Amino acid sequence: MASAGFTERLRALLSTAEAAADLRRYFDVERAGVAPAYTGSRFEHLDGGGDRADIADVVTAADLVAVQMLSVQVPPRAALALLEGRLARELSLLLSQIPTDIDMANAEPALLRPGSPADRAWHLVQGEKGMGPVKTSKLLARKRPRLLPVYDQVVRCAVGRPESFWLSLRGALAADGNALHEQLLALRDGVGVPETVSALRICDVVLWTGHEAGHKKKDCVGGSA
Repeated sequence: MASAGFTERLRALLSTAEAAADLRRYFDVERAGVAPAYTGSRFEHLDGGGDRADIADVVTAADLVAVQMLSVQVPPRAALALLEGRLARELSLLLSQIPTDIDMANAEPALLRPGSPADRAWHLVQGEKGMGPVKTSKLLARKRPRLLPVYDQVVRCAVGRPESFWLSLRGALAADGNALHEQLLALRDGVGVPETVSALRICDVVLWTGHEAGHKKKDCVGGSA
């Protein structure tokens, strides 16, 4: 469960006057059909998405390209392991145990706790040489965009480092009858972002765009992350 302080901080970050404009700019809502200003706007939709039924439990080459849209690159040896090695087989088994149709706000905490298939998948991928927490979070967010969040240096700097980011974020989104989750969906719909983009991804984009510029400043508390 999220602490009251984490929930209030997150609510404030997601309720700024600039949130809608930032979201519209990121997804190029008014410039459909042209090269996007942010390649990350194609992260969830590239090649039909990472959670479509026929490939939801395997990592594909398109998933690795999609991760690059978020400004990281999976090293060649790690890529081969994810595509066709032992890591691929072990991860596929774990992914088969993680639902694709549950939003984080509606998830039972057991789905996100230490020892769960999602947690084991995170540790499995993160332990591969050349991977790490940021790349791992982006790959798993591609495979389970409704349930597992991106957690990079910018987002971490904005929201802090709770003991469990997954459980804290889930608690914040579910608080007061899923109020923050519904706020994110309303924000998405209000600026014309496709409904195939999850509330969790809207959360990530608003946090990232809202703090990106400040994160680059030397006096930002997470600027050296």
